[in-house]
This record gives sequence, structure tokens and C-alpha cells, in this order.
Amino acid sequence: MSWQIKSRLSRSKGFQLDVELSLPDTGCTVVFGPSGCGKTTLLRSVAGLENKARGRIILGGTTLQDDDKGIHLPAHHRNLGVVFQTGALFPHLDVDGNLSFAQRHGSGNSQTRDELIKLFDLGDLLQRRTGELSGGEGQRVAFARALLTNPDALLLDEPLAALDHTARARIYPYLERLQQTSARPSLYVTHNLEEAARLGDHLIFLKDGKVQAAGPLATVLNDPTAGLTTGREACSVLHAKVESGQDEDGLTRLKVAGFDLWAPMETSAVGDTARILIKARDVSLVLEPARGTSILNVLPMAVDDLWEDGRARMVVRLKAGQETLLAAVTRRSSTALELAPGRKVYAQVKSLALL
Repeated sequence: MSWQIKSRLSRSKGFQLDVELSLPDTGCTVVFGPSGCGKTTLLRSVAGLENKARGRIILGGTTLQDDDKGIHLPAHHRNLGVVFQTGALFPHLDVDGNLSFAQRHGSGNSQTRDELIKLFDLGDLLQRRTGELSGGEGQRVAFARALLTNPDALLLDEPLAALDHTARARIYPYLERLQQTSARPSLYVTHNLEEAARLGDHLIFLKDGKVQAAGPLATVLNDPTAGLTTGREACSVLHAKVESGQDEDGLTRLKVAGFDLWAPMETSAVGDTARILIKARDVSLVLEPARGTSILNVLPMAVDDLWEDGRARMVVRLKAGQETLLAAVTRRSSTALELAPGRKVYAQVKSLALL
């Protein structure tokens, strides 16, 4: 099922949402942008929770809204699973009761209750009251409850925003497994670029109520015209294959573009594919492989492009096969290394910097 979204909304304080999108019918589409840019308003419009929003929303062959044709399905008829910042679980029910409620009010389920309990590791939580759950546990229950209604798509409104970095890191693997086991599309709102890069397949960059860039995740992250390649949070995503499990030093060996990459990973099995997030500021460049260094990851690459990011900083886009990596260096270093498109370099990345 493909998404067709055209939504316009004006508020009294001057904010205007004006969005027109065609989104892929699989995977996770992340809506990213700063606070106040319209991310949640867009998601609420799709969910049918913004009565003043005007436009057209089509999911697969189902028209949820088309104001020109007088169609506006209410929220409870849109068959969308919604998870908010806090799971909004029923406090008078335990975890088992929350799941049972969703199951009773669903339309039949493509994933069974037992499968979802296993997927989100809820077996030991079923008899707990929601007030006894940690933030991460509560969100895992909320994800399972939303899926038990058998929605056509998931709408996720900053579901990890209330969690600290450690709790978010613990829940990422659950969401990654969800994407691997579910064919339904999801629309995921976040203001955290690391979260977007870790979970998204498709990225929408929203600013001041308008789309600044939209496309496959890697394309938007690595395109200087999209506006996300500058600053301390600029990052790239590499796609790796797990070659061996953790060794005695706690490191997992991965393959990226035919070369080894060592990372402190715990959850992936041999043969799995892994998405590796690398921030541009954690990449350094050398012309020859260094000797006597603590850095384990040295990847031979070629400069694809480079551009200025302020007075003293340059961003360098590197290629190795189909993989793209961003590196942030000083202008002085760029000059000293004579960086230019086609220049052969070695990208160095600390293992502990890999996310």
C-alpha cells in the first residue's frame, strides 16, 4: 500500500502546515525536524485527529480523506495503529489486560499475540500493572498493543522521546526486528537525527511546516542540498554483514564494501545484516594506513565531493563501492591532504564510536 499525503492546516498563531508527499509502501518513513516544525501535526492529520486539516490522504487503495470529494473518515475508522511519546496504556489493567483489550477490538491479526509477546520480550511483564513498568517496558507494551489491532499502518509520534539514551539503545533492536517481521508501513516522527538514521528507510526533513527534502535515508543524509550534512550531528549509515560473533574482547567483525569493520555489538547473529551509524565528526582521514594506532577500523575510500561547513570546517563525502561515508575535517587538514574528488584516502573510525 502506498501513501499519498496532501495536508494543509493554518493555526491562529501563524503556523502553517503545507505538505504534499508520495511515500513508499514498505518500511519505516521517518519525519524528522526541529521542535515546532509540524511533525506531530502532520502525523495527527494522517490519523484523523486534526479536524481543521484539509487535503487528501490515501493509504493503498483506501481514501482516508479527500476534501474535494467530501470524504473524511473519523480517526476510529482509519485502521491505523498509533503510539505516542508515552504509551497511553490503561492504568487499571495489567499488561495482559492491555493486550487483551487490543486483541478484542482488532480486525484479526497477521501477527499472533504469542508472536508479539516474544518479539517484544513481554512474557515476564504480563501480570504487572502499567505503573510498575519502566519507560522502555511501557513503550514495548504500547507497540505490541498497537500491532494487535492489525492496523494497515503504524503512526509513531516520538515514541522514544521520554527515554534516556541507554533506554533508547535497549529498545532499538525491538523496533529493528519489528521492521524485519512486519510488512506494514510506518510513519515515525522524531527530532533525533541519530534515531532517524538508526530506524528509517525513507526520510522526510520538515522545517517550518514544509518539506525541505524527502527520499531514501542514505540519499538525504549524504546530500548537502538537503541540509543535514553540516553541524555536529551530521552522520552516515553503512550497511554491513555480520561475519563473526563477539570475540574475547567483546568486538564483532563486520564486512563493509569487502573490508573488515570491528564494532562492540551484542545482538546480531552471524550472517545478519547490520546498519552502522557513524557520525562525520568521528571519522578522520589519512593518506596511508597508520601504524601503532589504537584505531581498529581503517577503510580505503575515495573522495566523492566536499563542501564548506563554516569558516574552519569541511565535510568530505567518501565512497567505497555502494557505501557512502561523511567525514568532518578542518579546512587546514583538507588543504594539507589535498582533498579533491577522486583522491584516494583511508577513513579511520574508532570502534567505540560506532552506534
